[in-house]
Amino acid sequence: MLGELDENRMKSILASQSLGRLACCKGGKPYIIPVTYAFDGDFIYGQTNEGLKLEVMRKNPQVCFEVDQMLDMQNWQSVIVNGKFQELSDEDAELARELLFGHVYTLAVSSTIHLHEHGEQGTLDDSNRVKRVMYRIRIDSMTGRFEHL
Repeated sequence: MLGELDENRMKSILASQSLGRLACCKGGKPYIIPVTYAFDGDFIYGQTNEGLKLEVMRKNPQVCFEVDQMLDMQNWQSVIVNGKFQELSDEDAELARELLFGHVYTLAVSSTIHLHEHGEQGTLDDSNRVKRVMYRIRIDSMTGRFEHL
């Protein structure tokens, strides 16, 4: 059975996932990137460094964001968001970073790793995980579809 998702189910899917695809457009050419994200019920939050993605979104803040859940080819759900990129600063950026890290980085460590079973070898370096620019996507509209066998 194919169908459309209601708003509550779309928000639930957005909140339950950590990896989505962010699409933007530069000079008529689409550009899509997988990104880690967090959703607070109103906005989609992410981080990035200087580069093509940020350059494109600064020039054209209209973006599209997609996330899905898939068990198999006959059991899936997908949400597509149309919205606007907003670069964050100061307190807004710090709150966004806390939300993102609280959601995403709990997934970064396997539950099968037990510190008492492994010797410490050096220091943990998370510097490549923290990116300079925090942003959010203001949701203008969203659609969702599903298929269940």
